[in-house]
Amino acid sequence: MNPKTVGLIIAEEIAAADLMGIAEVFSRATIRRSDQPEARESRCYRVMTIGINAEPCVTECGIVISPHVDLETAPTLDTVFVCSGSRCHGEKLNRRLIKWLKQRAPNTRRIAALGRGIYALAATGLLDRRQAAIHWRFAKDVASRFPKLRVNPNNLFIKDGSFYTCAGGTSAVDFALSLVEEDFGRHVALALARELVVPAKRSGEDEQYSEALKFQIQSSDRFADFPAWIFSHLSDDLSIDALAQRAAMSRRNFTRVFHEAFGKTPAQFVAEARIAEAQQRLLVPRNSIESVAQSLGFRSADVFSVAFERFTGIRPRIYRALRRAPKSNGSSNVEPHKTGARGRSTVLRAA
Repeated sequence: MNPKTVGLIIAEEIAAADLMGIAEVFSRATIRRSDQPEARESRCYRVMTIGINAEPCVTECGIVISPHVDLETAPTLDTVFVCSGSRCHGEKLNRRLIKWLKQRAPNTRRIAALGRGIYALAATGLLDRRQAAIHWRFAKDVASRFPKLRVNPNNLFIKDGSFYTCAGGTSAVDFALSLVEEDFGRHVALALARELVVPAKRSGEDEQYSEALKFQIQSSDRFADFPAWIFSHLSDDLSIDALAQRAAMSRRNFTRVFHEAFGKTPAQFVAEARIAEAQQRLLVPRNSIESVAQSLGFRSADVFSVAFERFTGIRPRIYRALRRAPKSNGSSNVEPHKTGARGRSTVLRAA
């Protein structure tokens, strides 16, 4: 198998997390042909860094990276990631990168922007009228600079045609895993996620400000890790008695302290967490409503459907159909931030 060549464009002040997350996933991806059980595993990708020029680049955290090649000597690429850091590398370098991206776009299968790399890719005009996932810190600035871009500051990553955008940071790992799944299947991606000790392979529609993190910020020190534990054990017994036992508290005291910390009862918290996760799992075509219900600790699909409708106002089948429906263009190029189970917007699903 010939590995696919992946190029990561780097520049001064690049965020190391953006670069390293992508590079780590693609460099570790391997596959073994099923008809040759004794064959050695083959690498799925060839990963190379590409400098705007041949000079070494210093990341935000001080790590120095020497590119394998520069723009002029870069080979034909299957996928290009624009990981450039600072918005301005100098007018001459900016023009060189923009020109190169325009020239390469017709013959490149995928082009993606990570974090602040959106500035360079959007400047080419290739993303005009497309939806793009932008890190929440840069969303307003990107929207004002590129009014033809449909800015989404909520989601981790988005696919629109042959162009992909990612908020960056740790979401770069989830993004890379989704591309590996797109190329080589879910089994390869999940095996790789396990090797990298990823707690959960997030979808592009997961929000940048996760529910678990929101509750950790709100919680008292005693309950600081409780939300994350609940979100990772949604199929377990999460009754008040079970949770109180884990917290080493009486049922009554646990219920009181929990409500003070989160503004809701333990039962309400667990129910909302399960429905929020159900919304994500329902968007995966291979997941049946019955399997989603079972995986989240519901006794039956009927019980799950009733609970889902109570929180969202619609049945799971209707929700799934609506989320898959095309989204109409709005008057603003910034998608409003939404929170809560009832306020999640319909966005283009990432592959």
